[in-house]
Amino acid sequence: MKNIPFRKMGYAFLMSALLAGCGNTAAPETKTGDQTAEQPAKPADQTLDINIKTEPPTADPGLADELIGIAVAKTAFDGLIRMGEDGKLHESVAESYEISPDLLTYTFKLRDTKWSNGDPVTAHDFEFAWKRVLDPKTASPYAYQLYYIKNGEKANGAKATLDEVGVKALDDKTLQVTLENPAPFFLELVSSVTYLPVNKKVVEADPKWAGEAKTFVGNGPYIMETWEHKNKIVFKKNPNYWDASKVKMETINMSMIEDSNTELSMFDSGELDWAGSPLGDIPTDALASKADQLKTQPTAGTYWYTFNTKAAPFNNVKIRKAFAYAIDRKAIVDNIVQQGGQPAYGILPPSMALKPEGYFKDAQTDEAKKLLEEGMKEAGLTTLPEITILYNTSELHQQIATAIQDQWRKALGVEVKLKNMELKVVRQEMTQGNFQIARASWIGDFNDPVNFLEVFREPTGTNKSNWSDPKLQELLKASAVEKDVEKRKSILAEADAIVADAIPVTPIYYYTYKWLQKDNLKGVVIDALGYPDYKYARFE
Repeated sequence: MKNIPFRKMGYAFLMSALLAGCGNTAAPETKTGDQTAEQPAKPADQTLDINIKTEPPTADPGLADELIGIAVAKTAFDGLIRMGEDGKLHESVAESYEISPDLLTYTFKLRDTKWSNGDPVTAHDFEFAWKRVLDPKTASPYAYQLYYIKNGEKANGAKATLDEVGVKALDDKTLQVTLENPAPFFLELVSSVTYLPVNKKVVEADPKWAGEAKTFVGNGPYIMETWEHKNKIVFKKNPNYWDASKVKMETINMSMIEDSNTELSMFDSGELDWAGSPLGDIPTDALASKADQLKTQPTAGTYWYTFNTKAAPFNNVKIRKAFAYAIDRKAIVDNIVQQGGQPAYGILPPSMALKPEGYFKDAQTDEAKKLLEEGMKEAGLTTLPEITILYNTSELHQQIATAIQDQWRKALGVEVKLKNMELKVVRQEMTQGNFQIARASWIGDFNDPVNFLEVFREPTGTNKSNWSDPKLQELLKASAVEKDVEKRKSILAEADAIVADAIPVTPIYYYTYKWLQKDNLKGVVIDALGYPDYKYARFE
């Protein structure tokens, strides 16, 4: 069947699907206070100073799987589709696209754009980048995001060749993509970091190309000028960017300051133009005094603790439940997180919740004690081994860990140690299974429950708990081919209940971003999923 132009219909279909699924989360309400605090004037040179707290584990878009790395990659790269300042999806490197009547084939026509080294960006770069993510040898933690492409999952599992994957450059300017099943959120996925292109020639020539500014090649609104590891990343405006007239910032300085008090002090003194979410923190004890200046935005993200289900004692589900049920989430939100969240009783955030009331209640002390006793008996334990909470360095993470440590001591009589490391090391320890309980989170890639549930599809990649369940896998496969909206919702609800019962992670709170920004800073886009984009940032 001949393809038909589908741009306008595609947007209408996509946005109606998103709005039907997430209410107003596509454009969350932003609370803006009267910023009466005196702020130093910003120079007219359009230089943005922000804090990203810590060294990103990677700036490679095919490997980035956490907020800081994703934000860095999004600054340096541009995809086929990009969200605009208006909060809607727009063609970017793709000048146009068509979708076949059966919703299975997408054909993108690329405009003339360049890499930061002067090479032309071609459809072959996109084909290479997407197949690279799916290549098992790449070990991309977000490879599952491309499972919607025909044979994507099979190729990632070495059950099909990369040549059989449904993405093909028909010529330098035409990319054709074939899906396994209709996916109304596919354009939103295409706008995500995992679907960004990489320069085929550069990547093949140097496997470490993304580790230093001098070898880093992007195609986005900004060029990475310097990367002082564990200190600062500096971006400069890309003069050859196809949409350069919309890019007003000349320089973006990303500092790596772990201490939130220092971050706030630098904001107050004019050294930073932004403090707090999504990349930084505001000290808890400063929230009340900054309430009139604070801006907030709910986002589809869940802060949770991951259990290592392959190591004692958390290889026993009753012991996992005991520790989960003993947490008083409301107390943590009220006293620590404050405006930055709401208690979480399931892994799915409110914008996509299938059981809004959740699966358990706060501080179920008696039930927790009973489960701990039963679990230890099942595991043949008379005493628990030494237990440690691992978290990446942050005042907020430390305060939450300290509170939970105290709650477990009082509710369960268990002494728990705390251990903090930089984010990159925490990720490595979790990947290698060298942990018992570790702080983690999940921020949606698109606003649909399957995005959270698929984290637990396989005991690899982003699923650091190493838990899996054949029934869950069957349900996820069934949801992928179910066209009836209500039946699909029922399937996913059953999958959600399985995860909640197995409790490979225990949710603590749902994210609401909170931050301070300079009065005259405009155009920073934070999408409904909480990812920042600085393409349109400017001082007025």
